Amino acid sequence: MSHQDQDGRKIGCQVQFLQQALRWLLRKNALAEIGFREDCTWTPLQFVAAALLWAWSDEATLIDRFHTARKIVEHLNAPQHELAGSYQAFLKMLVRWTARLVVLLQIALRERMQQTLPGRWRQHGFVLFGVDGSRIELPRTKSNELAYAQKKKKLKRKTKRRSKQSAAARARKAHTPQMWLTTVWHAGTGLPWDWRIGPADSSEREHWREMLSQLPLEALMAVDAGFVGYDYVKDVLDGGRHLLLRVGSNVRLLNKLGRTRERDGIVYLWPNRAAEQGLPPLKLRLVIAHNGKHPMYLVTSVLAVERLSDKDVIQLYRQRWGIELFYRHFKQTFQRRKLRSENAANARVELEWSLLGLWAMALYAEVQLARDDIPAAKMSIAGVLRAFRRTMRDYLHPVERHNLCAQLRRAIIDSYHRQNKASRSYPRKKQETPPGAPRIIPASLAQRQLAQSLPQREQKRLTA
Repeated sequence: MSHQDQDGRKIGCQVQFLQQALRWLLRKNALAEIGFREDCTWTPLQFVAAALLWAWSDEATLIDRFHTARKIVEHLNAPQHELAGSYQAFLKMLVRWTARLVVLLQIALRERMQQTLPGRWRQHGFVLFGVDGSRIELPRTKSNELAYAQKKKKLKRKTKRRSKQSAAARARKAHTPQMWLTTVWHAGTGLPWDWRIGPADSSEREHWREMLSQLPLEALMAVDAGFVGYDYVKDVLDGGRHLLLRVGSNVRLLNKLGRTRERDGIVYLWPNRAAEQGLPPLKLRLVIAHNGKHPMYLVTSVLAVERLSDKDVIQLYRQRWGIELFYRHFKQTFQRRKLRSENAANARVELEWSLLGLWAMALYAEVQLARDDIPAAKMSIAGVLRAFRRTMRDYLHPVERHNLCAQLRRAIIDSYHRQNKASRSYPRKKQETPPGAPRIIPASLAQRQLAQSLPQREQKRLTA
């Protein structure tokens, strides 16, 4: 029931701002193809709204989060019939419908990103994306271990390295159930674009290959040295996308392969296996940068310096590190480092809706901040979470000056300058050896002759 003042005028509740956000995120036509049974008390729109609120809630248990979400959705749709109150039934519906709903909501959120944040869509004429993977911990249950722990075959290869740990300790650690999450991230907005989920020993490069078809044709993929490989680079280029890749000492590049005179910086990725199979060399441009500690070697498929200068290449690659910040927000600020579901199917559902929930909140908040010309990098995810969760807790309170939209406009990081923490000796800090310089060798006579014998279509591609 809405609040009233002494003279009978209605005073709105905070819940109206949650309703406004949900309506903005969930347009009716986005769920037009979804239909539940006639005896189901949930409509598709109510069900998706409840799932997002379930992901947004900060209650201690998943069941309490559901009851909070259900109460808010019931209030928003009063005086209609009462919604089903069984958490088990809600989870069963999530397991059944999440795969289809995730696809539809991803499409809807992508459209919103392009329509409402057009100034952040492109950078230097390209739509810049980053990709990276991370592990999400799970409760140690039989269901989660069977679905997501590493397989024993791969464990044997990995335990050949010398270690102070005993073989039994390494085996226990390796069989800890963990999900592997590979995310494609849009650099201009700092928001996710797509993801794939698998067991702890999944291949993030294969996940990346699966997601290439979901990228716009003008996309530029900025990826680190872990994604190197002729087949993967060729898939990106054949799909009409561009690539910005860091390479290291495990990569061999050729130069002086073409028949025409080549400018400095042109190299070719053409391993012997690809040449023996009659596959064409991949023409790339090498750019050398320095991050203050050691040189970085970058290759890009954008060959024209006039279209993308060396300085722009370095600047775009540095933005790829924003995906690491996204994972920190997701796992630490949003508290999804370890999920709560003890069943494997439920754990996947929990992770999918957590990603959708953070994406939806951050997108809605960024649109509010963009009205004040505040860049995406200034948005405080902790502030966004506080704003949504406070509104959920106080959804029956009267509207006040600090409503949801007003709180989101203040969800910005402070201007305090942090000291450099690089010298601190954190016990769990990674000490990884940076990739060395790639091997660049002149093409042999046999390689040049083989390149010249390619079909005319490949010759044009080679000299483009």
